[in-house]
Amino acid sequence: MSRDLAPATPESVGLSQAGLDAIDGYLKGLVDEGTLAGVVTLVARHGKTVHTSVIGKKDLASGEPLALDTIFRIFSMTKPVTGVAMSILWDEGKWSPDDPIAKHLPSFADVRVFDGLDEKGEAKTVAPDHAPTMRELMTHTAGLSYGFNQQDPLDKLYQAKQVWQSASLAEFADKVASLPLAYQPGSKWLYSLSMDVQGAIIEKLSGQTLPEFMRARIFEPLGMVDTAFHTPPEKAARRATLYRWSPSRKTLLEAPNILGTEHDKPPRVANGGGGLVSTLSDYAKFAQMLLNGGEFGGQRIVSAAALKQQMTNHLPEEMLETRYGVGAQQIRPGFGYGFNGAVFTDPAKAGVPVGKGTYHWDGAAGTWFWVDPLNDLLYVALIQLLSESAPPLQKTTQTMMANAFI
Repeated sequence: MSRDLAPATPESVGLSQAGLDAIDGYLKGLVDEGTLAGVVTLVARHGKTVHTSVIGKKDLASGEPLALDTIFRIFSMTKPVTGVAMSILWDEGKWSPDDPIAKHLPSFADVRVFDGLDEKGEAKTVAPDHAPTMRELMTHTAGLSYGFNQQDPLDKLYQAKQVWQSASLAEFADKVASLPLAYQPGSKWLYSLSMDVQGAIIEKLSGQTLPEFMRARIFEPLGMVDTAFHTPPEKAARRATLYRWSPSRKTLLEAPNILGTEHDKPPRVANGGGGLVSTLSDYAKFAQMLLNGGEFGGQRIVSAAALKQQMTNHLPEEMLETRYGVGAQQIRPGFGYGFNGAVFTDPAKAGVPVGKGTYHWDGAAGTWFWVDPLNDLLYVALIQLLSESAPPLQKTTQTMMANAFI
């Protein structure tokens, strides 16, 4: 049986049209009330596309509707893609999870751990218990931060170092390595620019730039024709407008250009943690490749063993008790983290009715997806609303999807 997202009816794969329509009805309600400008979604089961929806506007000012080929900033949904790039290099024997990061980026050989500030306001440091490993880098447990918190003394050092203003990914990684770790490696989970550092490793191990590697090894073989680190001028008109919710004005406002959100030219530092733009059908191909064990449309991208490693929880049980997390993604009993994405180890404990082993993530503009290997199902939804003001759409749609199974 082909598993290439050919169209089929929901009932032919054990889903009810009414159940899928109910999810659309919930999302349409959010558009009608002005919480979202618009949303596009795709559901596939057993390798067949059984439902797509296009609701609302691409741009509120012009009234232009969304389309199936609208281009979205997917931000952190880039992370699982970077994970697959790393998995491809794991297949080639280029790295192992237990390698010290310094084996591949020598500037990490002398890292120290932040221990507060001295009386002069300088960083105090202590030696790490062990050298941070690749497994820790793949799971946000290596000791890195994102550097965004204006109140955090360590994040202020990230800002002073201007890591994002680097001339290359190699320089970016060297700057990160020159800063103290936020905690002893492996002792905490902290959302971080680990996946951007992975980008520097991908470039080092492959001899290609991160955009070139992803294009040649993932996007072109999968037919992901609109996924890239920038939108060329001829496609710019297809890019959706990015919004934020204004609590004071109780309305959606066009969002400022954060994190290079215009994506109008190739970046100097390709952001493996959040730099891609994509479309509904492109990301669905990527997600189906995950469900297919690494191949799609007759193209083998990565081995099933590498994906199993990527989509398996790597956090110890005691860390799941600590409730570390970011936004809607709260690490907790039953909800751990694989390589570059979250994994449900016990959905009942986690409080979400998905299949055990479901792998998912979301993005800063509210996009979300999941792949559920147990139920052989994928769901992709793309919006453009900065997610600190978005409702918990992923959990709600996952809960509603459970009612769509016949």
